[in-house]
Amino acid sequence: MRWTDRMTMRRKEALAGVLFALPWILGFLVFTLYPIASSFYYSFTRYNMRSAPLWIGLANYETIFTTDSLFVPGVLNTLYFVAFSVPLNLAASLLIAVLLNNRTFGIRFYRTLFYLPNVVSIVAVALLWQWILDPTFGLINQALALLGVEGPGWLTDAAWSKPSLILMGLWGVGGTVVIFLASLQDVPASLYDAALIDGAGPVRKFRHITLPMISPAIFFNLVMGIIGAFQVFTQAFIMTGGGPSDSTMFYALVIYRKAFWDIQMGYASALAWILLVMILAVTLVVLKLGNRFVFYGDTQS
Repeated sequence: MRWTDRMTMRRKEALAGVLFALPWILGFLVFTLYPIASSFYYSFTRYNMRSAPLWIGLANYETIFTTDSLFVPGVLNTLYFVAFSVPLNLAASLLIAVLLNNRTFGIRFYRTLFYLPNVVSIVAVALLWQWILDPTFGLINQALALLGVEGPGWLTDAAWSKPSLILMGLWGVGGTVVIFLASLQDVPASLYDAALIDGAGPVRKFRHITLPMISPAIFFNLVMGIIGAFQVFTQAFIMTGGGPSDSTMFYALVIYRKAFWDIQMGYASALAWILLVMILAVTLVVLKLGNRFVFYGDTQS
């Protein structure tokens, strides 16, 4: 085959590849890149969607850091949620995955059972838990009343509102459990056999074999959990509306209020970019620290 024919064939193959990827490329440009670029521009403008954006420079950011009464509560509430929900969800999902990794009768049923909440709409889950946590006729307080204990106002008491939403988050650990379970099943059995010969017990095997071998999965779930927790919105929006006393006024809810209640799209865009910077900073710190604790050895038996 001549050189010119080979070049023509390569061009045809490249063109075919571009045409096959074109729907994704257009979707990325229209639905991802353009909104990102637009929000960055709007963050420097006063824009209410009824008139053309007015360039105001850094005025939105100055207002956020100096006079916005919801900015600091939104940041603190979100950091509280991240600090407690992420480790709790990781621990609970790892414990469940270890239990589901056993070969017992009906184990497939239990695995399906723990994953089912992940296919249910988060709105439906929020409404369900709003009923469960109701201080008057909710299931939890009624069960406590049978024991002679007066249950708290889970969603009506500022001291219990965030812990209630964190508790609710345990309902949806099924996706994380699946990742942990896959990683656990990939740990070579020969390592456990060698440890058993050396006299290692279950705790030592879990600490010195299981945790290092599944550390990439732990690290992945940690990073994804942090990113997701920083964007917590639906639970608070449906169940508490940010109350009581702004105790569940998370940062994403602040953005929503500014954008769709106050119709300040430029201001909301500035808030969103600050959230991006916060998530990026925390993620980079975690990535830096993760290099010291994550073992990327060969896990194939």
